[in-house]
Amino acid sequence: MNAQDVRALNARIEQESRYLDTMLSEIEGVIVGQRQLIERLLVGLIADGHLLLEGVPGLAKTTAVKCLAATIQAKFQRIQFTPDLLPADIIGTVIYHQRDGSFAAKQGPVFANVVLADEVNRAPAKVQSALLEAMQERQVTIGDRTYPLAAPFLVLATQNPIELEGTYPLPEAQIDRFLFKLRIDYPDREAEIEILERGTGSVVPTVRPIATTTQILQSRDTARAVYVDRRVQEYIVDLVRATREPVAVGLPRLKPLLDYGASPRASIFLALAAKAYAYLNHRAYVVPDDVIAVAPDVLRHRLILSYEAEAEELTADDLLTEVMGAVKVP
Repeated sequence: MNAQDVRALNARIEQESRYLDTMLSEIEGVIVGQRQLIERLLVGLIADGHLLLEGVPGLAKTTAVKCLAATIQAKFQRIQFTPDLLPADIIGTVIYHQRDGSFAAKQGPVFANVVLADEVNRAPAKVQSALLEAMQERQVTIGDRTYPLAAPFLVLATQNPIELEGTYPLPEAQIDRFLFKLRIDYPDREAEIEILERGTGSVVPTVRPIATTTQILQSRDTARAVYVDRRVQEYIVDLVRATREPVAVGLPRLKPLLDYGASPRASIFLALAAKAYAYLNHRAYVVPDDVIAVAPDVLRHRLILSYEAEAEELTADDLLTEVMGAVKVP
C-alpha cells in the first residue's frame, strides 16, 4: 500500500468511524469510570473477536455488555450460566411434534448477534465447549442439520475471580479463543461519587441505538485494510516470541516462571486488535502505541505460568510488563 492509498483510506476511515465516538459517548452516559473497558468492547466488536471480562461483582460488567448491545440495532441474548445448564440450553434442540410425526429444530439463545455469557465458569465443561465451538465455527449443529450463526456474532463472557467453589475454570485451549481477557478494576473516588449520584437519582440513564449490523460489518472489512508497516509487524512478532523465549530479550529470570508463552494465533489477534484500535482512533495505519495499548489484553490469558511463578505470587501482567519493557519499540 503506497502513501496515496493510505491517505485515501485515512479520509474514508475518518468519516466512516465517527459513529463509534457516538456509541462510546452513549455507553459512558451509563457506565462511569470505565472508558478503557468501553474502548476494548468496541475494539472487539470491530476486530470480530470474542471478549472475556473478569472482575469482582458490582463493577458493571454485565451492564456494560448490555449497553453495548443496546447501541446496536441487533439481536441480544443473555445466558446465565449455572451448574445445571445443558448444551441444548445454549445451542437448541430437536423437538418431536406428535400430531404429524415430524421433527423441528428449536434454536437456542446462541442465535443472536451479541451474546452475553454471564459467569461462564459456573457451567460444566460440556456447556462451555458447546458455546466455544459456536464461537470458533460460527455455526451450530442441531440434530443432523448445521445452522450458520448471525453476522455479526459476538460473545462477551464474564467470570468472577473470587468465590471459585463449584466453578469450572475454562481450559487454556478454550480460553485462547478469546481475543481479549479484560481485567475490570474499581473506579476512582470521583467516578464512584458520580456512580452513586446516577444510581440513586430519579432518572435512570439509558442508551439509544446508534449503529446497524451493516455498519459494523462494513467497519470490520475496512479495519482489516488498515496498513501495518513491516517494522510494526516485526514488533508484534517479537513481543509474542519474547513470551516463549524470554532469554532472547535479556530476561533469563523469566524462563523458569513461564511454562508456555503465546502462540502464533496471538500474533494474528494482536495485529487485528491493533488495526481495530487504529480504526477506533480514525487512522488508516497502525503505530507502535496501538500495539502497546492492546497487547496486555491480548496476551495475559495466553501465558501459562509455572508453579514457581505462582509461589512468588506473580501474575501474567507482572511478566508482560517486563517483556514489553525489554522488546525494542520501532
